[in-house]
Amino acid sequence: MTFYQADLVTDTAISVAGLTAYIQALLEENAQLHHIWVIGEVSSTNGHSKGLFFTLQDTEGKAAINCVVWHSQIEKLTQIPQRGEQLIVLGSLRLYPQRGQYQLTVWQALPAGDGLQALRYRQLRNRLEAEGLFAVERKRSLPIHPQTIAVVSSPAGAAWGDIQKTLRSRYPGVRILFSSALVQGEQAPSSIAKAIARVEQDGRAEVLILARGGGAVEELACFNDERVVRAIAQCSIPVITGIGHQRDESLADLVADVCVHTPTAAAVQVVPELQELYFEHQQRVTTLHAVMYQQLKNTENQLQEFKIRLRRLRLDQKIPQERQLLASQRHQLVTRTKQQLQQATLRCQFLEQKLASLDPKAVLKRGYAVVRQEQGAIARSASDLTIGQKLSIQLSEGQVKVEVTEIMN
Repeated sequence: MTFYQADLVTDTAISVAGLTAYIQALLEENAQLHHIWVIGEVSSTNGHSKGLFFTLQDTEGKAAINCVVWHSQIEKLTQIPQRGEQLIVLGSLRLYPQRGQYQLTVWQALPAGDGLQALRYRQLRNRLEAEGLFAVERKRSLPIHPQTIAVVSSPAGAAWGDIQKTLRSRYPGVRILFSSALVQGEQAPSSIAKAIARVEQDGRAEVLILARGGGAVEELACFNDERVVRAIAQCSIPVITGIGHQRDESLADLVADVCVHTPTAAAVQVVPELQELYFEHQQRVTTLHAVMYQQLKNTENQLQEFKIRLRRLRLDQKIPQERQLLASQRHQLVTRTKQQLQQATLRCQFLEQKLASLDPKAVLKRGYAVVRQEQGAIARSASDLTIGQKLSIQLSEGQVKVEVTEIMN
């Protein structure tokens, strides 16, 4: 290279800072990069006092980007980044000139793939639980001896056949109403809800079985659909679910009145076994006979005890003794009553004599008189009288009027 060529390159070259500033302007002035969603796998994390630093890489490991969540934003994240998790992050790109590196400043992080499905499941479950759809208080008991049972399931699945076989072997004569529904795929939730509605409209069933055979988790997703959950919650008759095999409970299981792990178990739960009923009935008859026999024996024993006690009482002797005692008490009562009557008669006679002696008419008969003033007051002293005053004199027989002509002290 000649000196001329070197001078020409020097004149057209830009500095590292200039190049970095140019790239920074391209990144930070791009509106799409101010608010961008990025999906990837967390390959590493590093906690710091300022925030959480982590690396998000492509699932195939061909590309990676540094990310940071500042400390003030961490509590707002739906999902905290953990190594090995699939995440969808929302953020904006920034370039740091000192290091010549760009970094994604994260505002929000959501789980991706299975994690996203789990998040949606938790959110729906929490919302329905807050409404009280899973409360124990709203659970209803299954009828003891149902005569009509409705089954919501797929006609092509083994669950429907297992339920029919179990119900008819355990409880012959029971009426089974089948309401066909899809139990897998995107159309399944709507189909199940409509099948339950048909049972409601028919109105004959006393209990409803919602059933499906075993399958993968994704195949059972329809039983976590809100439409299915609300259809079960609004059903006017008790609902029992028998969905799949041993697994975590679905939302349909949580809202149902009773849940078991297989369609056959649901059929077993919903009806008693006829042979068991016969056996229980026979046991009750035997127990009743034993109780009645024992009661009869106890009564006979009590009767025998009463007979022995009566013989010990010797009533043939006690009755005359009691009669003699009653006669003696009667004689005493009559004698005492006569004595009291005589005493009362004597007292009455004494009172009559005393009353006669105090009778004013008797005094008048002995020659005395009662002098009364005009107002009726008895004159007791001559000083109380005046000349010319008119008086009334009561004699033993008759009464006379007089006038005072002289007062002698």
